[in-house]
Amino acid sequence: MASPTPDFVTAPDGTRLAFRALGSGAPLFCVPGGPTDCGYLGDLGGLAAHRTLLLPDPRGTGRSAVPADPASYRCDRLADDIETLRAHLGVERIDLLGHSAGANIAAQYAARHPHRVGRLLLVTPGTRAVGIDITIEERLALARRRAHEPWFPAAYAALEAVNAGTGTDADWEALTPFRYGRWDAAARRHHGAARPANPEAVARFGAEGAFTPDATRAALAGLTAPVLVLAGEHDLNSPPTAVASLASLFTATPHLAHTVQSGAGHYPWLDDPARFATALTDFLETAPPAHRPVGGVS
Repeated sequence: MASPTPDFVTAPDGTRLAFRALGSGAPLFCVPGGPTDCGYLGDLGGLAAHRTLLLPDPRGTGRSAVPADPASYRCDRLADDIETLRAHLGVERIDLLGHSAGANIAAQYAARHPHRVGRLLLVTPGTRAVGIDITIEERLALARRRAHEPWFPAAYAALEAVNAGTGTDADWEALTPFRYGRWDAAARRHHGAARPANPEAVARFGAEGAFTPDATRAALAGLTAPVLVLAGEHDLNSPPTAVASLASLFTATPHLAHTVQSGAGHYPWLDDPARFATALTDFLETAPPAHRPVGGVS
């Protein structure tokens, strides 16, 4: 199933969407954050040795076309593209992974198409889709735990400026080390690859109407598919406390795995590939997929 070059599918609005398959084994749909293309996910710490990763470029990123209607960059509309890809591939149910902002897309997809989800994996997830807010004090307190790092003084000053609303582009760049468990050469290279290249896609992702938190929370509370929620110990973007609140919403699933990867930031497969891949593989191999009938409206 592996494909070194992108394949394409056309969305109902005519937008050409690119995706590629990497690895071997049963498919795992992987929704990147950003919004940016899927390249920064790599092979998810070696997970491609166990599963075929289906890696889409969200519309307007990577090899996917820029849509005619910019409103289709909205998070809820991007969930429709996951359904387009599922139908194109002829997969009845999907194991679905969402990272960062991509977890908002995955959560909305699961809320709207619960019978199409075999397993749901949310990795250092964004929480806007379910209305979980993260306070400035929460981020600052988490950041201060890394005061021993050599880059901390400049990064913390930049974080304070950003949180005060006076941050410049240079400040946003200076706080980047907080996104990684180790700020080393590999992290610096990864940061360049993970940076969104389409500012309009980023700006419109959370536009008015993109999120309906009460409805999404209610739907996820009834989800019976197995769910994995993974946080990074040092992740300022998705602090462990906020991720724990997200995990607590899944009250109907008989198999909920909630874990915090020690020493990890926002990209846990980079910080400790073996630990990350093992956690996800163990979940995928031990959590039986949902078997609800697929009949009815999808």
